[in-house]
Amino acid sequence: MPRGFAALKKTAPGLLAAAAAVALSFLLHLLVPAVPVLTAAVILGLVAANLPGAAAATTGPLKPGLALAARRFLRIGIVLLGLKVSLVDIAGLGFGALGLVVLLVLTAFAGTYAICRMFRLPGDEPLLIAAGFSICGVSAIGAVAAARRSRSGDTVVPIALVTLCGTLAIAALPVAGALLRLDPVVFGTWAGASVHDVGQVVATAQTAGTAALAAAVVVKLARVVLLAPMTAAVGLQARRADRASGSGAGPRPPLVPLFVLGFLALILVRTFGLLPAPALEVASVLQELLFAAALFGLGAGVRVRALFASGIRAVAAALASWALVAGLGLGVAVAITG
Repeated sequence: MPRGFAALKKTAPGLLAAAAAVALSFLLHLLVPAVPVLTAAVILGLVAANLPGAAAATTGPLKPGLALAARRFLRIGIVLLGLKVSLVDIAGLGFGALGLVVLLVLTAFAGTYAICRMFRLPGDEPLLIAAGFSICGVSAIGAVAAARRSRSGDTVVPIALVTLCGTLAIAALPVAGALLRLDPVVFGTWAGASVHDVGQVVATAQTAGTAALAAAVVVKLARVVLLAPMTAAVGLQARRADRASGSGAGPRPPLVPLFVLGFLALILVRTFGLLPAPALEVASVLQELLFAAALFGLGAGVRVRALFASGIRAVAAALASWALVAGLGLGVAVAITG
């Protein structure tokens, strides 16, 4: 049997299960629009991992395909994320606003990391949660985990938490914006500065109209661009740690993972207008499909019992970090639009 066919036969059951979960996630979103597709995918994965019968399948015949979806599909989705970013649009913010966005990301990263360490979260969870909350959610977690060479198990809780808090923002920020009587542009800038994933930013900001949505997307994409330098910084730190521990003789962690370079390349493609609008729309849909399959695969690797030890601390740390990022984001929004 050819090697490629054997690999396909091994991964096909898990990939088919992921495809079915993606279809069901979109259906749930259509029936209950308040539930984002990616949130539904994570929940379905968690259910599959912890139901008798289904749990045995996720650790048996479905495991190779689900592992492939969780790793490979997430990285391809990050590459496609570059097609959402135009450097021309971001430059339109001006140097002052861009400086504030950079300061926001650095402060949010440091503050979230400190909170997670204070709650004694294990392994690389503090670093990954800080990356996800400060930059661009699931995409940042995947990129930083690759540069850091984190265990796949370390990514599950951060991804679940960033998805949870981003979903809460879709409901909470419009209510807070109405209570504070924020101007639509201020509200949109706030959403772009504080909500995690791009899709969650769009869902949050569009409640205040087109002006809010336009402001939110530009500010959010300015944060997304920082994914590359942040990943490079993590990769450099990982190399230094290897040298300090004397383990630098083996393969060195990548300074910037290959898929992050792909992300940067597609930013340039979008900036120079090398693809027509229909192709960009197809890429956007494909990115969401890939992310949904990846999150289902990641969720299917979570055993609830294994999370009990740090689960409550992790949720508390995430909520505290969410409040911090939202507060910082509001301050930046007022400063940019004032």
